[in-house]
Amino acid sequence: MITVTRLDGSRVVVNAELIETVEAVPETVIVLVTRRRLMVREPVDEVIDRVLAYRRGLGGQPDAVRGLLPRAEHDD
Repeated sequence: MITVTRLDGSRVVVNAELIETVEAVPETVIVLVTRRRLMVREPVDEVIDRVLAYRRGLGGQPDAVRGLLPRAEHDD
């Protein structure tokens, strides 16, 4: 589970296993596998970092998640 902040300032805990995509449009939108969409204050990179930290805590392989992400221009 990860905690994020909705645009109205309220905090919500999201099951990181249900996240399908994270988009910047320009607000950050988390789309769950249920197709529910959450607009949050955290930037995309912060949401990704929280998901990776969650997976590390479970003993998962966070690099497998990072490997699925498009390469940023600054990732050389």
